[in-house]
Amino acid sequence: MATPALRLARAAFFSAAYGLLAVLSLWFAYELRFVGADEPTTAEHLAFEAYLYEQRPLVLLWLVPLKVGLLALWGQFRGVFYYFRLPDALRTALALASATFAALALPPLLGSGTPGDAFSLPRGVTLIDFNLSLVLFIGFRVSVRALRERFTVGPASSAGVVERIAVVGAGQAGAQLVADLLGRRGHGLEPVCFLDDDVAKHDLHIHGVPVVGSPARMGELAEKFGVTEIILALPSASVRRIREVSALATASNLRVLVVPSMAELAGGRVRASDVRPISVEDILGREPVKLDDAAIADMVKGRVVLVTGAGGSIGLELCRQVAAHAPGRLLLLEQCEVLLYQAEQELIAAGYGALITPVVADVTDAARINEVFLAHRPSLVLHAAAHKHVPMMEAQPGEALKNNVEGTWVVARHAAEHGAEKFVLISSDKAVNPTNVMGASKRLAELMLRSLQARVGGRTSFMAVRFGNVLGSSGSVIPIFRRQIAAGGPVTVTHPEVKRYFMTIPEAVGLVLQSATLGQGGDILVLEMGEPLRIIDVARQLIELSGLRPDADIEIRIIGLRPGEKLVEELRCDGEQFRPTTHPRIFRFVAEGEAVATPEGLRAQVNDLLRLDPAACKQGIRRLVPEYAPAAE
Repeated sequence: MATPALRLARAAFFSAAYGLLAVLSLWFAYELRFVGADEPTTAEHLAFEAYLYEQRPLVLLWLVPLKVGLLALWGQFRGVFYYFRLPDALRTALALASATFAALALPPLLGSGTPGDAFSLPRGVTLIDFNLSLVLFIGFRVSVRALRERFTVGPASSAGVVERIAVVGAGQAGAQLVADLLGRRGHGLEPVCFLDDDVAKHDLHIHGVPVVGSPARMGELAEKFGVTEIILALPSASVRRIREVSALATASNLRVLVVPSMAELAGGRVRASDVRPISVEDILGREPVKLDDAAIADMVKGRVVLVTGAGGSIGLELCRQVAAHAPGRLLLLEQCEVLLYQAEQELIAAGYGALITPVVADVTDAARINEVFLAHRPSLVLHAAAHKHVPMMEAQPGEALKNNVEGTWVVARHAAEHGAEKFVLISSDKAVNPTNVMGASKRLAELMLRSLQARVGGRTSFMAVRFGNVLGSSGSVIPIFRRQIAAGGPVTVTHPEVKRYFMTIPEAVGLVLQSATLGQGGDILVLEMGEPLRIIDVARQLIELSGLRPDADIEIRIIGLRPGEKLVEELRCDGEQFRPTTHPRIFRFVAEGEAVATPEGLRAQVNDLLRLDPAACKQGIRRLVPEYAPAAE
């Protein structure tokens, strides 16, 4: 924050600079209007010249302070002097126009006639002064900015090499990107041309950079312009178009970078010049989902929200999005102290420190969970804590049951006892006709919630939200592929026909919160996940994005399905009836006519399984989840 002394110094500097320009403008306005005019040297003319010489310094005494004051009123003293853009120019013009209007209006109001009358400013001088002021004031500020951008260099690129780039997209994002790169030197990136599908923009220039044609000309860029990289300035383009342009660049041996998303740019978190390499999320993602932010804000604002598993990839993103909607208190519950500390520090850095309370706790510890609910009384519980790694849980099914089922029971029971309004379980598509312990444990957690919901008189609405693989989350296939590519391969794929549904972490969490606004007690909500993608295709795309060739530079090795793994995941269990919601990408399934065990009875049966060996435990799970078909060991 600027100190009073600094603000005073800045005001003095602006006043001196603008005052000097105002003096020069008015002085030369007199010169241009009267000096050198072909007038007879008569007594009357000599008297008029004397009048002007007497008047000019008197006019300076009031018009210059008026201009400076109006410029200050229009906010020209608050900015950094060498940052000057179109809004600043418009405000400068309005301030000078106000001063000119005052100068034209004063003579009729105050009268004139005495020699040296300070307020009888000739109309010609007034209009010339206005035009000169515009040129001098705006020209001076633009010159200062241009000189600074020309001679002030930011940190040099690490290699000391300037890459010549082409920008795909000559719209607002592309123009802002080029302006930022030209204005902030030291990026190591020099924009040399634009590519755009809009034929009307071809052969035009934006900030001095030509629009040379459509992306179809990408193959010519290296030879004609020396381009080594392209930047996709298409923050609102479809995934299909980004995929097409990326493929053209890869075929031309050009590295691909992208500008941040439109949401990031609009939020002010990043600049257009904060480019990054294109990721598999960009080309395998889906069209942006539209959320009812007002409904989510109404559910969260001012309330106490508890997120379990807050240090995980899904839990942390839940915390980010909940914090953005101004909860009264956000409880971050996590068993792992290291993950909890990292989550806490990230949210503090984002400006949410006053809203959050980190809580170290195990969801299976009933006494500790009771303490948390007694102390904070959360009204919304988002239960993301879970063991989710399929092969690991196959070898130790009791741990999956303890954390995923017992943990859900403990947190959900206390949510009901302490009057929480909503409890949302983060479930999985693997809970549908499960073939692995992790999926079966998630299905049991769903059944536990249905059992709790069946009780009469409870105010808590229990619901579960199912979705598929989340790009970049802990244990997902993308980070594994990236590590394998960095190590030189091979990239391992279990089966050439394995398909999975994919979502980005922010999209999945946004839809979870949207589901919480729509769901009713006992609902299982399923997120629309588009078409499943072949894992082997994802591997090939990721290898190509790394600038390598699949099966040539990096081997793709088929290793066979792991225990409990399906070829394609399903979305709906047998007997579940489809019910629409008001959101086109959220579906509601309700099991009708199915007998529901009491939660205590279900919990007792699950606890009996914890004492069994893995094989017997799996068979016991099968009795509780008839659709569970354990893979052969």
